[in-house]
Parts: sequence; structure tokens; C-alpha cells
Amino acid sequence: MTENSPEPAAAEPGHGGGRLTEFLETLDLRGAGARTDEDIFLGGVENRASGRVFGGQVLAQSLIAGARTVDADRPMHSMHGYFLRAGNVQEPITFGVQRLRDGRSFSARRVHAYQGGKPILSMIASFQTEDSGLDHQDRAPEGIPEPESLPSTAEFLGGFDHPVAREWAYGRPFDVRHASGDIYLCVDDGQRVPHQAVWLKTIGPMPDDPIVHRAALAYASDYTLLEPSLKAHGLPWIAPGMSIASLDHAMWWHRPARVDDWLLYLAESPSASGARGLNTGKFFDRSGALVASVAQEGMIRVPKSQSR
Repeated sequence: MTENSPEPAAAEPGHGGGRLTEFLETLDLRGAGARTDEDIFLGGVENRASGRVFGGQVLAQSLIAGARTVDADRPMHSMHGYFLRAGNVQEPITFGVQRLRDGRSFSARRVHAYQGGKPILSMIASFQTEDSGLDHQDRAPEGIPEPESLPSTAEFLGGFDHPVAREWAYGRPFDVRHASGDIYLCVDDGQRVPHQAVWLKTIGPMPDDPIVHRAALAYASDYTLLEPSLKAHGLPWIAPGMSIASLDHAMWWHRPARVDDWLLYLAESPSASGARGLNTGKFFDRSGALVASVAQEGMIRVPKSQSR
């Protein structure tokens, strides 16, 4: 299991370029020069004071590892992964890629992320050459405030002298802006609904490689996806005694998109039971194109007094 909530770090204002550079460096995997039944790659880890690896980072790196074994004209179009163990930020991650199939249009890869010889993530991803066919999509909602009109997380939490607040405010490579009420500190009565809208984009320009943009979108999809399960029950991230971890993650890329342009992230929770919450999400670009869909189930344990 990988902790889903942001971890504290000593990041401070004015170091945005460094955060984005560190993020891109973690996606630049190194080939290990060895192969048995797997292609082997090595990856670094973003520094987080909690000692735990962010789950979105391992998702993104695993997708990059799989893409390194596929022709460049076959971007990833879907992935299904399970978080198996918490990752340690003090150790590099080894990625083993098994080439399951290469067909005329599709390639399938199984990727395991290892630390200490044990898998922390298991993923199967599929890649496809660009093709034409049926085309329809859900419509983007109307009436969502524009991202420029909303406060950034740094503007909202930057004044709090607390390591977790500083991590949320200054330690991310993405600018995240809630359009329907955040749950950092509290949940207003009127916001106790199992859905939300968030705008996000990277804090600076990204390389043009579309594979990097798709992997980065997987990274960002793990930021807030479990929040609708919490909002429905009035639980903020700082609720005492709460324990949360991502269990699995699935994603489908529908259309090209850049993560250094604003994307609208809609999420909802259709069910929570058995100390688990299911959440689904959709990404729209500013033109209204549906660019990706996601789903994740998370472990959510709260004191019995808060189980309502």
C-alpha cells in the first residue's frame, strides 16, 4: 500500500523550478544494462520527509519503463495497477518490464516496481498505435470557475507554519486548485457531497514528449482522487485518527493533452464500504475534450465515532 495523502517536506516558496526539475529527473529512468525475462530500469525517488514514496510517482515511472520497451509510435492507452507495499524514499526503485505481447496495433507490458527485492507496485499497461474509428465523449460540465479565479494551494496554505502545510503548498510539481471546496482543514456542511472539481497543471513548461505528458497525468491523478469519499462524510485530511492508503489504480487515455495546460479533474465516489472507498475521475482540457478517465479504490480507516 502507498500512502495517498501528501507527505511533509521542507519545501519553501520560490523553488518551483527545482520541484519540476526533480519531478522530471524521476521520470528519466536509467537502463540497467541487464535483461533476463525482464527489461530492467532504475529510477530515483522524490524527497519526502515522511519517508514514503508518493504512489503517483511509482505509477508514472512504471509507465515510462513500459514505454521504453515499445515503439515510440505506440503511446500508452490504459493501465491497471496494485499498490503492494509502501515505498522508501531512501532507496532507488528497480523496474522490471515483461514483454507480454506485441501485435500489429497493440503491445502489452507487465511492470513490477521493486525495492529491497520485493514488489511495491504491480502493473499491466497497454500501448497502441494511433488509429481512427468511432468517436464520442461525455460533455464537460458548465459553470465551473476558471482556474485563474481560484486560489492556489500555496495561497491557501502557505501561511501555515506546519511541515504538512508547506508540503501541500510548495512541495508539488503541480499547481492544484479546488473549484468546489477543498478538504485540507475542514469540510463545510454544504460541501458534504461525494464529488468535486479540481483544476491542475504543472508549475512550469514540460518537454514536448507525449509519453512524458501521459505519465505525468497518471502522477497527478493520484493527488486528490480519494477526496470525494472523504467529502461525503465531512472528513478533512487532518481528521484525527484517520488512516488512508491507495490500493489500486486504473487509467485510460482517450485523447492527447498537455499537463502544462490547465486540466479539469472531476471525481466522484459511487460507494464506500468495508473500510474502502471507490472513486472515479475524468480529465477535460479547456476546450472540453475528455482526455482521460481514472478509477481508484483506497483503504479509509476512521475511528468508529467518525464512521457515519
